[in-house]
Amino acid sequence: MSSNESTGWTDRRRLLPTSALAILAVIATAGSLRPADIAQAGIDRPPQQTLGWDKLPELLARIKAPEFPARDFAITDFGAKAGGITDCTRAIRLAIEACHAAGGGRVLVPAGIYLTGAIELLGGVDLEVSAGATLQFFSDPSAYLPVVATRWEGVECMNYAPLIHAANVENIAVTGTGVLDGSASVDNWWSWAHKTHGVAPATADSQALNLMGDRGVPVAERRFGAGHKLRPNFIEFQGCRNVLVSGVAIRRSPMWEIHPVLCSNVTVRDVHISSHGPNNDGCDPESCRDVLIEGCTFDTGDDCIAIKSGRNADGRRVGVPVENILIRHCAMKDGHAGVAIGSEISGGCRGVFVEDCTMDSPHLDRALRIKSNAVRGGAISEVHMRRCQVGHVTEAILTVDLLYEEGARGGFPPSVTDVNIEDVTATAAERVLFIKGFPAATIDRIRLSRCRIEGIVEPDVIESAGLIQLDADTIRPARSVVSRDSRAAP
Repeated sequence: MSSNESTGWTDRRRLLPTSALAILAVIATAGSLRPADIAQAGIDRPPQQTLGWDKLPELLARIKAPEFPARDFAITDFGAKAGGITDCTRAIRLAIEACHAAGGGRVLVPAGIYLTGAIELLGGVDLEVSAGATLQFFSDPSAYLPVVATRWEGVECMNYAPLIHAANVENIAVTGTGVLDGSASVDNWWSWAHKTHGVAPATADSQALNLMGDRGVPVAERRFGAGHKLRPNFIEFQGCRNVLVSGVAIRRSPMWEIHPVLCSNVTVRDVHISSHGPNNDGCDPESCRDVLIEGCTFDTGDDCIAIKSGRNADGRRVGVPVENILIRHCAMKDGHAGVAIGSEISGGCRGVFVEDCTMDSPHLDRALRIKSNAVRGGAISEVHMRRCQVGHVTEAILTVDLLYEEGARGGFPPSVTDVNIEDVTATAAERVLFIKGFPAATIDRIRLSRCRIEGIVEPDVIESAGLIQLDADTIRPARSVVSRDSRAAP
């Protein structure tokens, strides 16, 4: 049985007529063909298949938001003072410790502005930021010491503590309708990523960390923090179970906003993110299992949602894929992509479901973006998108870029298989598909069904790819074109 047959697809390319084989050869080398050209080449289609949506009931049955005892611990009872002048870090820590010791409950942030440094959540604690409340985080890096074990762009290390952090605990939450303000700006955290003469202040540290990961240096010896330039993430939960982030507004993050790592049963619901700094991804589930992201608004300086599983050798050492991710009823505004997979995807990815989302901004580059290379590697499969409304995207509806950064120069060629997009509409896009692989990599079984894409201005790019299928799609160029000897339709 071939690998394609084992997944329910029949590989018909061996049976294609000569003309169809010629077209596939062009696609695999320098193809800049429209998918409609492929559809009209007489290529035999695989039979209709179940695309994976039948897995959702089972997935949703496993995702349950944690519940907490009806006990409140107001941070003002432990010495916190509103007004944005007093350092409330110790008062918040004492409230969290008391809540945890009592068997769990709610640590309440009342209305007002409270200054704080790093917050460490403990098991059984729901940190609720009330309506009218703002937790405003210091921009001084010393407020995020001592260093903690973290994952920085997919490589494990010891670095500044995230602004809100938890490790190896169960039943934790950040809730409420208040504001989390990371205080990041070009005058502090963001300046570490800004390039002067082509080099950012963080470049030397990021290169050093990547080299440590490649060489297998023990994580405890990969020490950064004070004197270094690796920014912390805003919310990072590592190795946790039963996680909830709900309702809050997140502003001005140093780097990634919500970053669950090696977690299971994660719910991110009704969160409103607006943060336009460098590498300001909205939500980055990394090496997680069973994640629900719903009802959120993303307006970001990088990918709105970026699904990850570790970088390069260190990602393969940890070896935990990201799987079973459901994204629904979200609004994506500015960003590099509405939903991205990669580039730190060395542990692999399987089972991503995106439905009933809106993606619309003149500054949104792609709707669905998959990126890796032969250094990252990773097997990506079963990616499904349906009933999404896309306004304007500046590159493509779907981008699969396996020549990202290091490109083909590596020993771990990635694979992307079984990507299914159905009932998606778009009003304007540079092109429908931008797909680039290389001969050692695999891009296969990409399918669009019943999509309506308007305002296309460029032909698709398809290089080194296998089966690309369009089924009952309507693709309209921005400018009407007719044959030289024909007339326009009435």
